[in-house]
Amino acid sequence: MTLEDDVAAALRRLQRDSDDPFKTLVNRALREGLKRIETETEPRPPFVTRTVSLGRCRIGNLFDVSEALAVAEGD
Repeated sequence: MTLEDDVAAALRRLQRDSDDPFKTLVNRALREGLKRIETETEPRPPFVTRTVSLGRCRIGNLFDVSEALAVAEGD
């Protein structure tokens, strides 16, 4: 089995922080990952952002920077 560099680095970090041998960490990581994969019965529904009405635009023309600044500054 060949590990990707990022996976091997993560396992080395775990090994440095624990007293477990590399083989034990690999097996534990595989068991946890397989449990999560097996319990995923259906994909999550996509996140939907609800829209809200903010009312009408208070600035007549957004392309007129001086008018937008005047409204923002309360002129």
